[in-house]
Amino acid sequence: MTATEMTATEVARNFSDVLTRVERGGETIEVVRNGKRVAVISPVPHKPNGAAVLEFLRNNPAPDPDFWRDVQEARSLLTDEVHEWPS
Repeated sequence: MTATEMTATEVARNFSDVLTRVERGGETIEVVRNGKRVAVISPVPHKPNGAAVLEFLRNNPAPDPDFWRDVQEARSLLTDEVHEWPS
């Protein structure tokens, strides 16, 4: 869906309606002031709940046998130490 462009004045005069369009219709509004885009009003991204995560896990292949080893290896590389950039 493409964004709807509205001037800042239009948004200010119709703010409640704008929020309804975003909340219920999933619309994205680009706010323009003096011909320049200054803001975007858009729906909050959906956060999956526990049931959605379980459904995802049931409907997708299991990780390969080395997955957790790879995760642990990647975590072991994380550190708070500051290193110089290589030259």
